Amino acid sequence: MYVFIPKYLFMSDICSKFAADLKKLVVILALFSLCTTPLGAETLLDRTFWKHELRVGWGDQLFETLIWHQRATIVTTMDGMYTQGYHENFHYDQHLWLEYQFRHNDWFSFGGMVDLSEVHWDNVFRDGTGAEVMRDPGHYFYNVVIMPTARFTYFHHDYVNLYSGLGLGLGINGGTELDIRGKKTDVGAAFDIIVLGMSANYKQWFMAVDLGGLYSLKDSNTIFLASSKIIRASIGVRF
Repeated sequence: MYVFIPKYLFMSDICSKFAADLKKLVVILALFSLCTTPLGAETLLDRTFWKHELRVGWGDQLFETLIWHQRATIVTTMDGMYTQGYHENFHYDQHLWLEYQFRHNDWFSFGGMVDLSEVHWDNVFRDGTGAEVMRDPGHYFYNVVIMPTARFTYFHHDYVNLYSGLGLGLGINGGTELDIRGKKTDVGAAFDIIVLGMSANYKQWFMAVDLGGLYSLKDSNTIFLASSKIIRASIGVRF
Protein backbone atom coordinates (compact mmCIF):
# COMPACT_ATOMS: atom_id res chain seq x y z
CA MET A 1 0.00 0.00 0.00
CA TYR A 2 1.40 3.37 -0.98
CA VAL A 3 1.35 5.98 1.71
CA PHE A 4 1.88 9.62 0.72
CA ILE A 5 4.18 11.57 3.06
CA PRO A 6 4.52 15.30 2.37
CA LYS A 7 7.94 16.39 1.20
CA TYR A 8 8.17 19.15 3.77
CA LEU A 9 8.27 16.50 6.56
CA PHE A 10 11.52 15.16 5.10
CA MET A 11 12.88 18.70 4.97
CA SER A 12 11.94 19.29 8.61
CA ASP A 13 13.80 16.15 9.70
CA ILE A 14 16.84 17.16 7.67
CA CYS A 15 16.88 20.65 9.16
CA SER A 16 16.55 19.31 12.69
CA LYS A 17 19.42 16.88 12.13
CA PHE A 18 21.54 19.62 10.60
CA ALA A 19 20.84 21.96 13.54
CA ALA A 20 21.78 19.24 16.02
CA ASP A 21 25.01 18.48 14.16
CA LEU A 22 25.83 22.19 13.94
CA LYS A 23 25.29 22.59 17.68
CA LYS A 24 27.66 19.70 18.38
CA LEU A 25 30.26 21.24 16.05
CA VAL A 26 30.04 24.60 17.82
CA VAL A 27 30.51 22.94 21.22
CA ILE A 28 33.50 20.94 19.95
CA LEU A 29 35.13 24.03 18.46
CA ALA A 30 34.56 26.00 21.67
CA LEU A 31 36.15 23.26 23.78
CA PHE A 32 39.05 22.98 21.36
CA SER A 33 39.62 26.74 21.48
CA LEU A 34 39.51 26.74 25.29
CA CYS A 35 42.00 23.88 25.52
CA THR A 36 44.44 25.32 23.01
CA THR A 37 44.41 28.93 24.28
CA PRO A 38 46.94 29.66 27.10
CA LEU A 39 45.49 30.77 30.42
CA GLY A 40 45.29 34.54 30.55
CA ALA A 41 46.22 34.95 26.89
CA GLU A 42 46.35 38.43 25.46
CA THR A 43 43.79 39.72 23.04
CA LEU A 44 44.33 39.45 19.30
CA LEU A 45 44.57 43.24 19.12
CA ASP A 46 47.43 43.23 21.63
CA ARG A 47 49.28 40.44 19.84
CA THR A 48 48.91 42.11 16.45
CA PHE A 49 49.46 45.82 16.95
CA TRP A 50 51.22 46.70 20.22
CA LYS A 51 54.85 46.15 19.28
CA HIS A 52 56.29 49.22 21.06
CA GLU A 53 56.32 50.20 24.71
CA LEU A 54 57.39 53.48 26.29
CA ARG A 55 57.45 54.09 30.03
CA VAL A 56 58.66 56.71 32.50
CA GLY A 57 59.32 55.80 36.10
CA TRP A 58 60.54 56.51 39.62
CA GLY A 59 62.88 54.43 41.79
CA ASP A 60 64.10 54.59 45.39
CA GLN A 61 67.57 55.68 46.57
CA LEU A 62 67.80 53.26 49.48
CA PHE A 63 71.52 52.62 48.99
CA GLU A 64 72.37 56.31 48.82
CA THR A 65 70.27 57.04 51.90
CA LEU A 66 71.90 54.31 53.99
CA ILE A 67 75.47 55.00 52.86
CA TRP A 68 75.61 58.78 52.50
CA HIS A 69 73.15 60.07 55.06
CA GLN A 70 75.34 59.25 58.03
CA ARG A 71 75.32 62.47 60.02
CA ALA A 72 78.57 62.70 61.96
CA THR A 73 78.44 63.42 65.68
CA ILE A 74 79.08 67.13 66.12
CA VAL A 75 82.01 67.89 68.41
CA THR A 76 80.96 70.20 71.27
CA THR A 77 83.76 69.67 73.82
CA MET A 78 86.62 71.52 72.15
CA ASP A 79 87.58 75.19 72.32
CA GLY A 80 86.46 77.78 69.81
CA MET A 81 89.66 77.54 67.77
CA TYR A 82 88.87 73.96 66.77
CA THR A 83 87.11 73.66 63.37
CA GLN A 84 85.67 70.62 61.64
CA GLY A 85 83.66 70.09 58.45
CA TYR A 86 80.42 68.11 58.24
CA HIS A 87 78.06 66.97 55.50
CA GLU A 88 74.54 68.08 56.36
CA ASN A 89 71.12 68.77 54.91
CA PHE A 90 71.07 65.83 52.50
CA HIS A 91 68.50 65.80 49.73
CA TYR A 92 67.76 62.82 47.48
CA ASP A 93 66.19 63.27 44.05
CA GLN A 94 65.46 59.54 43.70
CA HIS A 95 65.79 57.72 40.37
CA LEU A 96 64.00 59.10 37.33
CA TRP A 97 64.15 56.89 34.26
CA LEU A 98 62.86 56.43 30.74
CA GLU A 99 62.70 53.11 28.91
CA TYR A 100 61.69 51.93 25.45
CA GLN A 101 61.01 48.30 24.55
CA PHE A 102 60.36 46.62 21.21
CA ARG A 103 58.26 43.50 21.45
CA HIS A 104 59.86 40.69 19.47
CA ASN A 105 57.27 38.06 20.37
CA ASP A 106 54.85 37.11 23.13
CA TRP A 107 57.52 36.50 25.77
CA PHE A 108 60.63 38.51 24.74
CA SER A 109 61.20 42.23 24.23
CA PHE A 110 64.33 44.38 24.10
CA GLY A 111 65.20 48.07 24.15
CA GLY A 112 67.10 50.64 26.17
CA MET A 113 66.91 52.66 29.40
CA VAL A 114 68.30 55.98 30.66
CA ASP A 115 68.32 56.52 34.44
CA LEU A 116 69.27 59.67 36.41
CA SER A 117 69.73 60.06 40.17
CA GLU A 118 71.27 62.81 42.33
CA VAL A 119 72.20 63.52 45.94
CA HIS A 120 72.63 67.09 47.27
CA TRP A 121 74.09 68.32 50.56
CA ASP A 122 75.76 71.27 52.36
CA ASN A 123 79.33 71.35 53.60
CA VAL A 124 79.13 72.91 57.05
CA PHE A 125 82.09 74.00 59.19
CA ARG A 126 81.62 74.20 62.95
CA ASP A 127 83.90 75.23 65.81
CA GLY A 128 84.73 73.17 68.87
CA THR A 129 81.51 74.12 70.62
CA GLY A 130 79.37 72.96 67.70
CA ALA A 131 78.49 76.46 66.52
CA GLU A 132 78.27 76.94 62.75
CA VAL A 133 81.18 78.91 61.34
CA MET A 134 80.47 78.63 57.61
CA ARG A 135 77.98 76.83 55.36
CA ASP A 136 78.85 75.93 51.76
CA PRO A 137 75.69 74.69 49.96
CA GLY A 138 75.31 73.35 46.43
CA HIS A 139 77.39 70.18 46.68
CA TYR A 140 76.07 67.15 44.82
CA PHE A 141 76.86 64.03 42.87
CA TYR A 142 74.87 62.38 40.10
CA ASN A 143 74.69 59.00 38.41
CA VAL A 144 73.57 58.59 34.81
CA VAL A 145 72.99 55.02 33.64
CA ILE A 146 72.64 54.16 29.95
CA MET A 147 72.03 50.55 29.01
CA PRO A 148 70.27 48.14 26.64
CA THR A 149 67.63 46.07 28.40
CA ALA A 150 65.75 42.82 27.84
CA ARG A 151 62.44 41.69 29.31
CA PHE A 152 60.95 38.21 29.65
CA THR A 153 57.17 38.13 30.05
CA TYR A 154 55.88 34.80 31.35
CA PHE A 155 52.25 35.68 32.09
CA HIS A 156 49.94 37.62 29.76
CA HIS A 157 46.47 38.89 30.45
CA ASP A 158 44.28 41.74 29.27
CA TYR A 159 44.67 43.35 32.68
CA VAL A 160 47.88 41.95 34.24
CA ASN A 161 51.36 41.02 32.94
CA LEU A 162 54.17 39.41 34.95
CA TYR A 163 57.78 39.64 33.79
CA SER A 164 61.49 39.74 34.71
CA GLY A 165 64.29 41.75 33.12
CA LEU A 166 68.02 42.35 32.71
CA GLY A 167 70.18 45.28 31.64
CA LEU A 168 73.90 45.84 31.11
CA GLY A 169 75.57 49.14 30.21
CA LEU A 170 77.48 52.16 31.52
CA GLY A 171 77.23 54.21 34.70
CA ILE A 172 78.53 57.80 34.60
CA ASN A 173 79.26 59.41 37.96
CA GLY A 174 79.97 63.11 38.38
CA GLY A 175 79.23 66.23 40.39
CA THR A 176 81.02 68.87 42.39
CA GLU A 177 83.43 66.57 44.24
CA LEU A 178 86.85 65.41 43.12
CA ASP A 179 87.82 61.77 43.50
CA ILE A 180 91.21 60.58 44.68
CA ARG A 181 92.55 61.03 41.15
CA GLY A 182 91.32 64.61 40.95
CA LYS A 183 88.51 63.90 38.49
CA LYS A 184 84.90 65.00 38.78
CA THR A 185 83.52 62.49 36.25
CA ASP A 186 84.08 58.76 36.22
CA VAL A 187 82.67 55.89 34.14
CA GLY A 188 82.05 52.31 35.18
CA ALA A 189 79.99 49.25 34.38
CA ALA A 190 76.28 49.19 35.24
CA PHE A 191 74.00 46.21 35.75
CA ASP A 192 70.24 46.13 36.30
CA ILE A 193 67.94 43.27 37.25
CA ILE A 194 64.18 43.01 37.64
CA VAL A 195 63.39 39.96 39.74
CA LEU A 196 59.64 40.42 39.50
CA GLY A 197 57.65 43.02 37.59
CA MET A 198 53.89 43.43 37.37
CA SER A 199 51.91 45.74 35.12
CA ALA A 200 48.22 46.59 35.43
CA ASN A 201 46.85 47.22 31.94
CA TYR A 202 43.98 49.25 30.53
CA LYS A 203 43.93 48.97 26.76
CA GLN A 204 47.30 50.42 25.63
CA TRP A 205 47.97 52.17 28.95
CA PHE A 206 49.53 50.56 32.00
CA MET A 207 51.00 51.12 35.46
CA ALA A 208 53.82 48.88 36.72
CA VAL A 209 55.71 48.05 39.92
CA ASP A 210 59.07 46.24 39.78
CA LEU A 211 61.34 44.68 42.41
CA GLY A 212 65.04 44.46 41.57
CA GLY A 213 68.29 46.35 41.87
CA LEU A 214 70.59 48.73 39.98
CA TYR A 215 74.37 48.46 40.37
CA SER A 216 77.25 50.52 39.03
CA LEU A 217 80.95 50.33 39.88
CA LYS A 218 84.37 50.94 38.40
CA ASP A 219 86.36 48.65 40.66
CA SER A 220 86.10 47.17 44.14
CA ASN A 221 87.01 50.54 45.68
CA THR A 222 84.79 52.73 43.47
CA ILE A 223 81.11 51.87 43.82
CA PHE A 224 78.61 54.30 42.34
CA LEU A 225 75.40 52.33 42.93
CA ALA A 226 74.62 49.14 44.84
CA SER A 227 71.18 47.73 45.63
CA SER A 228 69.72 51.02 44.48
CA LYS A 229 66.34 51.28 42.77
CA ILE A 230 65.06 48.22 44.60
CA ILE A 231 61.46 49.39 44.25
CA ARG A 232 60.46 51.16 41.05
CA ALA A 233 57.11 52.34 39.75
CA SER A 234 56.25 53.46 36.23
CA ILE A 235 53.48 54.45 33.86
CA GLY A 236 53.54 53.86 30.15
CA VAL A 237 51.84 53.20 26.85
CA ARG A 238 52.00 50.43 24.24
CA PHE A 239 51.50 51.28 20.61
